[in-house]
Amino acid sequence: MERPLLVYTTFPDVASALNIGEALVRERLIACINVLPGMRSVYSWNGAIERGEEVAAILKTREGLAEALSAALKARHPYDTPIILQLPVAGADADTAAWILAETGLEPETPPAA
Repeated sequence: MERPLLVYTTFPDVASALNIGEALVRERLIACINVLPGMRSVYSWNGAIERGEEVAAILKTREGLAEALSAALKARHPYDTPIILQLPVAGADADTAAWILAETGLEPETPPAA
């Protein structure tokens, strides 16, 4: 059975995270996006130390969609260089995994009848 995959990214605001997330759900590239507002970041960009407020997001998908999801996320993302981190899932509840697979267009495997 294909394994679930979590993808971590950030957005400049809640609206862009939710709008892009909804588009990705509708395209069945992800089963869900969790948007976590209120994140503060300190980072190095173009040789300068920056501070800013961002929104963290966790996207739930499956390993087979990693490349397609990254491409779709980059195409829609407001940042020139969005953070896209793929976080492999070591284990998942069977029902959770089946839901993610079903919502991203892959039916879970069923054991053959005895």
